[in-house]
Amino acid sequence: MTLVAAVTASWSSSATFVPCVFANRFMSKEIRPIRETLDELRLQWRVLSFYERFEQIIAHMLSIVISVIIVVSLWQLIRAVIALLLSGALDLLDHAIFQAVFGMVMTLLIAMEFKHSITRVMLRRDHIVQVKTVILVALLAIARKFIILDPATDPARIAALAAALVALGSVYWLMRQRDDPVDVAIAERAERDRDEPV
Repeated sequence: MTLVAAVTASWSSSATFVPCVFANRFMSKEIRPIRETLDELRLQWRVLSFYERFEQIIAHMLSIVISVIIVVSLWQLIRAVIALLLSGALDLLDHAIFQAVFGMVMTLLIAMEFKHSITRVMLRRDHIVQVKTVILVALLAIARKFIILDPATDPARIAALAAALVALGSVYWLMRQRDDPVDVAIAERAERDRDEPV
């Protein structure tokens, strides 16, 4: 029996053929990128040196650990906000509640920035140490410290934190000024290369 005869026979005898064809078509479109991605990863893995493979394994393990930390922190934040809502104590004008809730939010943001940094390493877009990301995380940590700072803190400590914030912000701004023209030039070159006929 030929393929055309089998298709015609199954089409006429069963109404389940059409959904199967569509399901196979959609599944092959979804599986194909996954297979291509896995093939690319296998090819990249063969090219990596021993130390680069070590970096990738560590980056994957860190990514899993930080993902667990993010999920647990999010769960604790949700529980805390729900408990405050149910008890009627959610008053963001109260300094202690504001500190607790937004301290947890900033902790989540810091963890997500770490996760983003590690994800970039796993995709081989950046090296393992990214100075801009470290500075950004330090800025977030100091901002979190300002949020959870006790109102009775001595002025010298506040001035020291403010000076650190200004210094880190200046360094981050200088690094962006240096990197932005380079990033723009790389993007323009990639666009030109893509637009040129082969």
